[in-house]
Amino acid sequence: MLYKKSYVAIILFLLPALNLYAQETKTFTLKDVIDLGIKNSKQLMLSKARIDEAVAATKEATQQRLPDASISTNYLQFSNAKVKSYGKDTTAIAPLGVNSALYGTANVSYPLFSGFKIKYGIQSAEYLERATMLDADNDKQEVVLNTIAAYVNLYKANITARLVEENLVQSRQRDTDFANLEKNGMLARNDLLKAQVQTSQFELGLIDAQNAIQLAQVNMNLMLGLPESTKLVLDSASLKAPTEIKTLEEYETFAEQNRYDVKALDERKKAADAGIHAAKGDYYPSLGISAGYIAADLPKFITITNAFNLGVGIKYSISSIWKTGAKVDQAKARAQQVQVSEDMLFDDIHLSINQAYEDYFSSIKKIDVLNKEVEQTAENYRISKNKYNNSLLTLTDLLDADVDQLRSKLNLTLAKADAYMSYQTLQQKAGLLNEQQF
Repeated sequence: MLYKKSYVAIILFLLPALNLYAQETKTFTLKDVIDLGIKNSKQLMLSKARIDEAVAATKEATQQRLPDASISTNYLQFSNAKVKSYGKDTTAIAPLGVNSALYGTANVSYPLFSGFKIKYGIQSAEYLERATMLDADNDKQEVVLNTIAAYVNLYKANITARLVEENLVQSRQRDTDFANLEKNGMLARNDLLKAQVQTSQFELGLIDAQNAIQLAQVNMNLMLGLPESTKLVLDSASLKAPTEIKTLEEYETFAEQNRYDVKALDERKKAADAGIHAAKGDYYPSLGISAGYIAADLPKFITITNAFNLGVGIKYSISSIWKTGAKVDQAKARAQQVQVSEDMLFDDIHLSINQAYEDYFSSIKKIDVLNKEVEQTAENYRISKNKYNNSLLTLTDLLDADVDQLRSKLNLTLAKADAYMSYQTLQQKAGLLNEQQF
């Protein structure tokens, strides 16, 4: 082994952790990115379409209260029709030559009572409409979080490439110095080759890091609705996690009160209850009024005009006594499903908040440790370099110390970004993430 800690191994280990989401050059603050992400989110466009559908469904349910009206007309042609009529004394009158008929009707009916089906149908649709709107608000929070994640990951990719590039510059300068020493017989050829191999490893790591940046930029451009070739310059000044946060119990309480998916499920519970009442409506009779107009014309026989009618009707299906029970059971089962879904959601909320909470504090603890490690690796490299210059240390050990120093800087930078991301994830899980706060 040339040295114990291969730089490529470090880069290959760190880059997958970037979770890369994703050139005209544009500078973006986090607020700019979030605003664009919301504006161009296909997920939110889909949410808007679902809201439009729910609004239309409520309108349809409300229109059930309106009267029904219909107009119809018919024309009939008879073949050799024989129409016989009788006078008051039942004496037959000669057959009339009726060979056609024209008649039309106009009817209007209005439901006075329908077993509360219309009332609860409207309520159910309204609850579902509000649930869909709350779903859209929840989707917006997810879009904001995903946009932040993409921003953070692009920042991590950029900072990784920058640190690698800085070390590559130093490594190339070292190669130049060592080549001069080797040319003057003051350095073994083998040591020069070791240093040059290290430089090659840095070059490979830089290629991987630059590729990661490109993929991250393309993905973010797609999220923001920008041309794929746009190069994003990030203003990362805001990527700092707070050092003090609320308690775990407070976040759980906030989640139960503020999360939009919880509120949406509450509306769906109300819709399911209204669905039960609507299903029970078949147990009741229906009552309505109707009015109409009839006109008819049988040539050479009879003409009818100004025939108006008005009436009240009641209808009851006896079969509903044994058929409606199944409909009610289905409605109750749907309500039970919503209740179980709510219980599952609360379990998920408590678990996800605990995980996000622990992730945040784990990141903070890592930052404390890594700050010390950066100081330690810097001091170790300084001592190692002095020892090497005094022939008290091998070149392999010096190169290992150099890689350790780079690794600790990378880990510290990435840990700070991870802490910020953990904090925003915790905010989202508690229903506190809002695009206006950036």
